[in-house]
Amino acid sequence: MSDDPTHVQEFFGSRAADWDSRFPDDGPAYAAAVADLGLRPGAAVLDAGCGTGRALTALRAAVGPAGTVIGADLTPEMLEEAVRAGRDKAGELILTDVARLPLRDGALDAVFGAGLISHLADPAADLRELARVVRPGGRLALFHSVGRAALAARHGRQITDDDLRAEPNLRPLLSGSGWRMVSYVDEDDRYLVLAVRPDDIAPA
Repeated sequence: MSDDPTHVQEFFGSRAADWDSRFPDDGPAYAAAVADLGLRPGAAVLDAGCGTGRALTALRAAVGPAGTVIGADLTPEMLEEAVRAGRDKAGELILTDVARLPLRDGALDAVFGAGLISHLADPAADLRELARVVRPGGRLALFHSVGRAALAARHGRQITDDDLRAEPNLRPLLSGSGWRMVSYVDEDDRYLVLAVRPDDIAPA
């Protein structure tokens, strides 16, 4: 399920212009997932693989004007669409690979990742990098607006046992990458995994 950065850029770059129009009704699902992340006013949060920035407005509303919102994406065309939609007003946009974030250790309170896990080149290492930039006790949300079965059907595929998003695969992956899964939801109209960076686990 992992993906190399060049393929990710090519895939999303060619689809950026009409990306939002393909998923016009996802806004409430994003807002609900951000709410479940439990952000407090003044918090610092990263939208990892932010794409066109569909989560940024909800993240800004959650942390308030004193908070910090960063949207990071590997694909320039996606960030250009985020700016075109005015979402750069909700947070700072940076062109970067989530495998090498230009952030100090423990800089963030939380990370939000929509549709992220299957596009990571090295899921274990990349999740460790996300853990590095989050303070102990900070949280991670892995989100998709539909569940695994609905997403597979949308692409004309069946769910396979090697799907990283399946709980038996994702729980140990997170555990080995500096996170502890605290909740797992995989329903037709929602996929949301919440994890915490424990105080007693330092990311490798």
